[in-house]
Amino acid sequence: MKVTIDKYLRYLSVEKNASPHTITSYENDLLNFLDFCTHQFEKESDKIDLAQIDRLTIRLWLGNLSEEGLAKSSIARKVASLRSFFKYSFSRGYIQKNPAHLLVVPKKDKTLPKTTTPEDIQRMMDVVNTDTPKGKQSRAVLELFYATGIRLSELIGLDISHLDLHKKQITVLGKGNKQRIIPLGNRAYEALKDHLETKEKLFGSRTDNDALKAVFLAGNGQRMYARYAQRIVEKYLSKTSEVTQKSPHVLRHSFATHMLNNGADIRIIKEFLGHSNLSATQIYTHTSVERLKNVYEHAHPRAKTK
Repeated sequence: MKVTIDKYLRYLSVEKNASPHTITSYENDLLNFLDFCTHQFEKESDKIDLAQIDRLTIRLWLGNLSEEGLAKSSIARKVASLRSFFKYSFSRGYIQKNPAHLLVVPKKDKTLPKTTTPEDIQRMMDVVNTDTPKGKQSRAVLELFYATGIRLSELIGLDISHLDLHKKQITVLGKGNKQRIIPLGNRAYEALKDHLETKEKLFGSRTDNDALKAVFLAGNGQRMYARYAQRIVEKYLSKTSEVTQKSPHVLRHSFATHMLNNGADIRIIKEFLGHSNLSATQIYTHTSVERLKNVYEHAHPRAKTK
């Protein structure tokens, strides 16, 4: 089974052009299942035969995940990984029957995206000390997250060649390597321009050709990595907002929600966010409805029962 998993991961990378993040997620899910099978069949991982796996084995694994308290969303992702893997294995002739064919994906608990207020955003920008190259970069990172709604992976993947400062726009490489062009607001444009003027002062011992091309750098001069960008957001959002989550995704959610609240068409927001389906964007309409309900309850004299 381990050999087939390796082939499947290569297939995702080469033929499906999946992102490194997607491949890592699938690999973790499949190796987690393989580990369960080694205990279930009392065999070493390289001795597990793919043909041994049946629907009961998969159901036992899912039951075990549920007992461990794993969230429904995490279980749903693991089910999707397994279904995709066995579909591939069946289509390539590695198995005669697909044990995951009728596997039902558990419904995810619906949670509204966490957002912060425009006032908190402004305070967050104001507390950044832009007297240093590091501070200028931090301000540019925050402005870009909020001004464009781009994902964390898209921000750290930005190259200088993706910027068109003359037209005040950036080209983003999103999921499935799909490109989209996003305009820059004046504040994001100015912050990005200020950062690029002092970017060379952030070069360090690990600055290489990739770092020279990158828009943002980590502390040692290499291309900025995910955790470094997350720490920037956590640092400054913690100073000004009470939102429970303090991550780049909060700024992405806030971007979409604030755009919608101010009259932007949801189809335009979909293009900004790089969603392939409108259904993924519609969760922000629920956020706005909740806001309207709160305003109504506080403002209308007959909203509350006596």
